[in-house]
Amino acid sequence: MSSAVEPRPSLQREWWLRTLAIFQRPELVFGGLRDDSGDAAEARAEPVAAISVLAGIAGILSTSFAGRLLDQRGFDGVNVAIWAFFGGAVLGLTVYWFGGLIVHALARGLGGSSSYRQARHVVGFAAAPVALLLLLVWPIRLAIYGGDVFRSGGSDSGLGDKVFEALVVAAFAWMVALVIAGMRALNGWSWPRRR
Repeated sequence: MSSAVEPRPSLQREWWLRTLAIFQRPELVFGGLRDDSGDAAEARAEPVAAISVLAGIAGILSTSFAGRLLDQRGFDGVNVAIWAFFGGAVLGLTVYWFGGLIVHALARGLGGSSSYRQARHVVGFAAAPVALLLLLVWPIRLAIYGGDVFRSGGSDSGLGDKVFEALVVAAFAWMVALVIAGMRALNGWSWPRRR
């Protein structure tokens, strides 16, 4: 194997491992975004895309529309899964592209020097808490309530539903906090200090 081919898989592996650090050491992930070279951006493209799609699926499942899907005539669990996957992928990638554009514009307005690609990657990595909903919260919710999650009324109302809704809100708030922390780390901004 030539030495020109070897660093690329290593860099990709590093970014997959770094992706897991977003929950414990986000500054490590966001600090790594300062390298905006083509190789570095390509190495982190798959983790960012995976997080964005998973977060999009979790986001679309958390809508009030999803809570009425099985009320539709001819809709069953398979249709819900297909709708969630494709709709979630579109939502996740839309938030990635347009959310990155908004974050980039805001950062430029505040004197930041990061690129649009870096802003998109901040948004993508910051969506990890929302993606975590799909992997940890949604399986529990479905195990408890089953198909009632996708029907009006039913056993999924009450305190349990409020707890799950609070977890969704917390994940989105965590995402916003990570976007702010990411842009701060990427642009070398310090937190405002009081005197």
